[in-house]
Amino acid sequence: MRTYRQLFRSPEYTPFFATGSLSVAASTVCGPARGVLVHSATGSPLLSALAMFGPSLAQVVGAATLLSAADRLRPRAAMTGLALVFAVTAAVQAVPGTPVWAVFAVLAFEGLIGSVGGGVRFGLLNDILGADGHLLGRSVLNMAAGVLQICGYALGGVLVVLLSPHGALLVGAALYVAAAAVTRLGLTDRPARATGRPSAAATWRANARLWSFAPRRHVYLALWVPNGLVVGCESLFIAYDPDHAGLLFACAALGMLVGDLLAGRILPPHLRGRLGAPLRLLLAAPYLLFFLQPALLVAASAVVLASVGFAASLLLQERLTLLTPDELSGQALGLHSSGLLALQGVGALTAGALAELTSPAAAMTVTAAASVAVTLALAPGLRVPPQATATA
Repeated sequence: MRTYRQLFRSPEYTPFFATGSLSVAASTVCGPARGVLVHSATGSPLLSALAMFGPSLAQVVGAATLLSAADRLRPRAAMTGLALVFAVTAAVQAVPGTPVWAVFAVLAFEGLIGSVGGGVRFGLLNDILGADGHLLGRSVLNMAAGVLQICGYALGGVLVVLLSPHGALLVGAALYVAAAAVTRLGLTDRPARATGRPSAAATWRANARLWSFAPRRHVYLALWVPNGLVVGCESLFIAYDPDHAGLLFACAALGMLVGDLLAGRILPPHLRGRLGAPLRLLLAAPYLLFFLQPALLVAASAVVLASVGFAASLLLQERLTLLTPDELSGQALGLHSSGLLALQGVGALTAGALAELTSPAAAMTVTAAASVAVTLALAPGLRVPPQATATA
């Protein structure tokens, strides 16, 4: 599958794309509203930030305990149910007078079940498109999510002003209900990919099986660690240049968009294997220039160029699907998503701590150098084509 026309002509991809887009829009509309509510109640910048991004941290716990459900639930029923649960949680947070502790309890719950949702959704993407269409389909989802997040945060801010935070949360709840309706009416009711009851023990067994296979382990490490360290570099944009941090973030988004287009649509299959390693190095190498504290134009160009390297993640995800048995595809992709979020948090904390001891420019340089070193160390384990490696 090589063209967008072929992609959207695939049965069920259009409703799958629509429900994912509605869910992203809902979550980004709800984020600013929650942040404003918590900040007005507590005056704490830390708590307001956690109100917006806290569910991502809770996904790590869900990945360790609940992720086996991703392959043991019927995909359509699971996605419909999760969207309706998120609609209810948004509506609960919209109730005036909801205590802050209750808001965070709801957020923790959202994060736990969200880890399952990612596995269900990306496992279903494999079912709909097959291994040959996964990369193109995922690249389109990434590009749409980036655009929707930018628009969603802007819309969320406007809704907070026009409707109040409570009204914005109700708009988010309505978007989740729309996502549930599209899922229920537009997708086929498929059976679960694996048998048995989901449990923490089953999650641990499957995670251990995924991790024990060396070729998969190298892919996971290559997906998580270099990416997380580069996000640590990005987390220092504000400290590095407060007046132009917005421009640097926009440049990062532009580079990611170009990278998704490159990997999903432009690169022919025979070049993907050859360009995977250069793209993984490109992800961090331009940040080494920040040690020189370059002029804004050079810094912005370096950020765009580096962010093109995020395309390597799409190529690695394609490799991961080829190395994973069908009955574990949902959990494998869910583990990738949750592990990536965790390592991005670690990268931001590491870079921030280094910046406290040295300077933002020095911390970005050291973090980027560490990303390059990890990429080079993992390279030998990624040279064997996945088709030549038996799955386990």
